[in-house]
Amino acid sequence: MSQFRPVTSAADLEAVWSASQSEPVILFKHSQSCGVSLMARELLAEGGVPAPVHEIVVQRSRDLSQAAADRLNVRHESPQVFVVAHGRAVWHSSHSGVTADRVTRAFRDAAASFTPAPAR
Repeated sequence: MSQFRPVTSAADLEAVWSASQSEPVILFKHSQSCGVSLMARELLAEGGVPAPVHEIVVQRSRDLSQAAADRLNVRHESPQVFVVAHGRAVWHSSHSGVTADRVTRAFRDAAASFTPAPAR
């Protein structure tokens, strides 16, 4: 099962950006009133993605949801998932494109950007 970490304050969101400087992070924008979003959350929860999922619940934190969209320069949608590396969205998807397999592949691809080059 995947672990979800709530993002409920500007400080929490800043911690996500900060963490993305040393490793990829997964950010999920979730709407509790949308059946597609509920299904996407369940797929992420059961899919066992390789890192905690930082979750913004849109109904509770519209300002944070919009701040994330603005910072990542991606139009708001929900459900919406991002893999963030070095402070930018290196991959994102929404609606039926939100699956644990796709997130895992994107996360692993992003992780490669943090791997030091082999010594020569």
